[in-house]
Amino acid sequence: MVNPGGNSQPPPVGVGSLSWKRCAGCGGKIADRFLLYTMDSYWHSRCLKCSCCQAQLGEIGTSCYTKSGMILCRNDYIRLFGNSGACSACGQSIPASELVMRAQGNVYHLKCFTCSTCRNRLVPGDRFHYINGSLFCEHDRPTALINGHLSSLQTNPLLPDQKVC
Repeated sequence: MVNPGGNSQPPPVGVGSLSWKRCAGCGGKIADRFLLYTMDSYWHSRCLKCSCCQAQLGEIGTSCYTKSGMILCRNDYIRLFGNSGACSACGQSIPASELVMRAQGNVYHLKCFTCSTCRNRLVPGDRFHYINGSLFCEHDRPTALINGHLSSLQTNPLLPDQKVC
């Protein structure tokens, strides 16, 4: 278990020595066959958990993330801090436990992932277009896109059809 951005290596653990390591999570002695090392501390594998989803980090990967006093799995770190943790449509924060929709590096509340024209929610399986930071359903894609005229849409690169997964 490593802490991205940190380059500290664990001190050697003596094999057969009586030097017990203490868990940073529970404070107990670590007599387990496997132990984790992150944030300059040793942990029982059962004690190193994501502060948001409580997933045991040793079971879901080889890295963990820390920020604002929290230890996080990759998904919760990205959700909270990767894209400022705010919905690209409404600007409100997105709790780590909430499901989100993503398009071109932007994150949205499920309720905010809607067509800019008809305001219908886009759901997995729907085709959509992402133009100049706006989402359009297949039915409401801009006429310039249909006719191949891109003059009014040239400020940002035009992206091909996308599908919500």
